[in-house]
Amino acid sequence: MRKININNKTVSESNLMINRSRFAVLNSHFSTTLFPPKPSLLSTSMASEKEAALAALPSDSPTIFDKIISKEIPSTVVFEDDKVLAFRDISPQAPTHILIIPKVKDGLTGLSQAEERHCDILGRLLYTAKLVAKQEGLDDGYRIVINDGPQGCQSVYHIHVHLLGGRQMNWPPG
Repeated sequence: MRKININNKTVSESNLMINRSRFAVLNSHFSTTLFPPKPSLLSTSMASEKEAALAALPSDSPTIFDKIISKEIPSTVVFEDDKVLAFRDISPQAPTHILIIPKVKDGLTGLSQAEERHCDILGRLLYTAKLVAKQEGLDDGYRIVINDGPQGCQSVYHIHVHLLGGRQMNWPPG
């Protein structure tokens, strides 16, 4: 079993691979350089984001984003404060593709689950997107996306904002 060094901690590959097939499905949010999907999984499992979203289910279990927040899984962080974390998507859909997530889920698995008590964190996510866009030099514009539910193509049930930029976006999307 391969050992991986994360933040000066040696972790066995098996500890990070709770469900390898789920990670293969969610490959747009997970580095395939750490765990390359098995060819058999790619041919028989759902590899597209649409298929991943249709397979994903809300759960109380930690998501891949929870593991990124806790530094169990490495990411390329571009912004972090006490409330949010922003990191590069490992399967970018634009030259700049950054995910912005709240550090505490607080029941906010998707936008459809938002309650009035979530207004502050929702505003913080959007304001952070603006800060990161400026930091990334996206002066000519960018797109913000929040996928919600299976038909909205949400594959990780931890609310997150996609910041996309660095190219001309098309309309209509999707």
